Amino acid sequence: MSAPARPAPGPRGIPGPGGGRDGYVPQLREWRGTTVQVCGLWPFSAAAGSPMVGVPVGRHLITGATVCFDPITWFRHGLISNPGVGVLGLPGLGKSTFLRRLLLGLVGFGVKPLVLGDLKPDYADLVEALGGQVVRLGRGRGTLNPLDTGALGQAAARLQGAAAEALRAEIHGRQLHMVAALIAIVRGPHRPVDHDESTILSAALRVLAARHRDRVPVLADLIRVLDEGPSEVRAVVLDRGDEQRYRDAVDPLHKSLVGLLDGALGEVFAHPTSVQIDLDAPAVCMDLSRIVAGDAALQAASLLATWSSGFGAVAGAQALADAGLAPQRNYFVIMDELWRVLRAGAGLVDRVDAITRLDRNEGYGKALCTHTLADLEALPTPEDRAKARGLFERCAVTVMSGLPRKELADLQGLVHLSHEEQNHVTRWSDPAPWDNATGQRATPPGLGKFLIKAGRKPGIPCEVVLTDAEIDLNNTNRRWQMAALAAGGGVEE
Repeated sequence: MSAPARPAPGPRGIPGPGGGRDGYVPQLREWRGTTVQVCGLWPFSAAAGSPMVGVPVGRHLITGATVCFDPITWFRHGLISNPGVGVLGLPGLGKSTFLRRLLLGLVGFGVKPLVLGDLKPDYADLVEALGGQVVRLGRGRGTLNPLDTGALGQAAARLQGAAAEALRAEIHGRQLHMVAALIAIVRGPHRPVDHDESTILSAALRVLAARHRDRVPVLADLIRVLDEGPSEVRAVVLDRGDEQRYRDAVDPLHKSLVGLLDGALGEVFAHPTSVQIDLDAPAVCMDLSRIVAGDAALQAASLLATWSSGFGAVAGAQALADAGLAPQRNYFVIMDELWRVLRAGAGLVDRVDAITRLDRNEGYGKALCTHTLADLEALPTPEDRAKARGLFERCAVTVMSGLPRKELADLQGLVHLSHEEQNHVTRWSDPAPWDNATGQRATPPGLGKFLIKAGRKPGIPCEVVLTDAEIDLNNTNRRWQMAALAAGGGVEE
């Protein structure tokens, strides 16, 4: 008679008499290394579950392994089709912290990060700590001339022939889109710059460029051209020698430009640029934090102007590099609070797309950041809403922190999320529980947690863990904490 079969061992050991079961099985820590480092540990090794190239952003929420990501490195290695990333998530869950980690890591890789519009500020302290340039704009702080050619103008002056002509054409296009966008913001969401007005502006800007070869013109010079009515402008107006016909055509533009100079935006945009962007710095941050949140028009206009200035500087640097007159560099452009600009006026989606597009797109990556896709639903027309979604759809990677479940239907049109990925994102949007022991709100469940999603590939859930050196620089709630300390009897030095 054969002996009874012994029960198969389970995860806690062999049950039954003569066996032994462990009541506690510890969760072993996982370590990762190259085949050179861990070759003697075979067979206790496994392949990496996520790419090991890029900036180390945090720990994998399931395996505990290191997660590496940045759009430029992944693009270089052929993992994604373009170096663009869209970042979505509710406020207070760490979107800016995630982008700061990318900024910090990319500086170490030799990439030049540009934060084009920092409203809180979230990035200024980090850029200063890295020895970078912080340009402060706002009433009484600094000015930005929307007609300033900046690095593009300097590059055009150094180049010759077709290359110089191409840059001058790009300068003209950027000036036209920038002025038209500012006028749209002044007029509000229901009065865009129409085709005829755009043609008049284009002709006036060409006259302005021919007149001011020795200095950079300002908006007051553009108003003067419209007021004088040179033949080049009258030709596109088709006034046929009729002065009243000319005035009827240009007066709406004239009034809008005067309102731009003498209104809420004039103090920032009416004067020459106070500080030029220095692309030799390790990183650049355009600090707009002194513009109050209630001044929505100035915030939107300033964001748009800094985007135009930054992308123009990159285009100029790339043109010089192509001609062998400057080193070849890569840039990472962070465009935060995108929704503020898109809501500010009609037709601004097209202007943003034109201003932020570079022909030499292999040399830069960009991050578009907003709260949710629902932010885009407030745009005035269905065409604007569709184009705004297109800005995110053209990003090869979508990074999500906590989002409400009602957002998932819109998200499915942007990225395909599995059931488990949807659960991750919606759980992270839950509010922070109340700690009865301390009487204070505990840490939100989604703080610092992100899902990195590239196309239809499985998403990578990770948690950003800050180093001691990053914690103080990443404190975006410093004002709240200082106020609490002051209320408690004084502020600590």
